[in-house]
Amino acid sequence: MRNAETNIKNKIISRYLEKDQVKTQTKSSDINVLLNRIELNKKSESRKKLYFSAAASTGLILFGLMIF
Repeated sequence: MRNAETNIKNKIISRYLEKDQVKTQTKSSDINVLLNRIELNKKSESRKKLYFSAAASTGLILFGLMIF
């Protein structure tokens, strides 16, 4: 009975120890991937600004037409 309990405890402990080892791995990044991501973010931000200004302009025009 004691051996079964010890085996179960050892299995549970070994699971946690394996996860700790995975966390210690270093991560490396490719500079080209990062630069491409920055470019895509800039493009998407400029599109969002364009859409917002178009929607705001349309709203102002419609509001102006309703008043006059």
